Amino acid sequence: MILSVGEILVDMIGCERDGVFCYERKAGGAPFNVACAVKKFGGSSAFAGSVGDDLIGDFLKKFAASRKLDGLCISTEMEHNTTLAFVDIDASGERSFCFYRKSTADYRLPEIDDALFEKANIIHVGSLMLSEEVGRKYADELMKRARYGGKTVSFDVNYRTDIFRDTKSAIALYKRYIERADIVKLSEDEYEIFGAEYVNGLKDKLICITLGSRGSKWKFGGREGSANTISVKPIDTTGAGDAFYAGLLKKLDGVDKSGYTDEFLNGALRYANVCGALNTLGHGAIDSLPDAATVDKYFNETQSR
Repeated sequence: MILSVGEILVDMIGCERDGVFCYERKAGGAPFNVACAVKKFGGSSAFAGSVGDDLIGDFLKKFAASRKLDGLCISTEMEHNTTLAFVDIDASGERSFCFYRKSTADYRLPEIDDALFEKANIIHVGSLMLSEEVGRKYADELMKRARYGGKTVSFDVNYRTDIFRDTKSAIALYKRYIERADIVKLSEDEYEIFGAEYVNGLKDKLICITLGSRGSKWKFGGREGSANTISVKPIDTTGAGDAFYAGLLKKLDGVDKSGYTDEFLNGALRYANVCGALNTLGHGAIDSLPDAATVDKYFNETQSR
């Protein structure tokens, strides 16, 4: 099972209707997106996060319960509001973010009970919590607990410049957590920000880099490979990276590092690419997730080419 830990929030997705600019409420937050996607793709998935004592928090708790995850640990912060992310989408489907996140709930995370924790093979950690001292302390303890318990630790860099405005300090901070993980996902832009020399030196970790319409690539133990993706016309790229990572983690769940052959990793990335691409064909990170049968259909087509 994959236990995703971190932010759950609402994406307020902007669009113009009849000359009026409107925002549509969608459940989101990168680790929550991953948890929902793993389950939709047929994997075993759980989530831990926090919401505020407000209407948005109530919506998210009901939404999370409807996803039928294999484990759920969502606390309600009585003195803090639920985090919001305002999202604008351009004509090509690319999005830009603006967070409403001052003293909000997403980084005040709950204690995870032993029964839920023990079920997980992979502990997947979100990065937004790292912007606050309380979140960093939580991440420190979570990763330490995971390591002590023999779990595989996953970390999604997911660097946001509007939250981490001092890039130099953010890079130094992020490196602390990258170096504690076993699996790390970066976008192509993040690969450039952190530097090829640094990332390429992380030979004991599985590094996965998303390349948009060009697919993705992996690096592990001094080896590397790449995988193409399918051709689609994106409507909304919100959550595409999370869908990609969910597909990858589903394939990695229960697989020891000794099983990370070139053939296995190339296939896992092809599968993940299909998951990410199909998720761009509708609005919202979760509402437009393809089901397992649809992913398998497109994946099998790529295998036969």
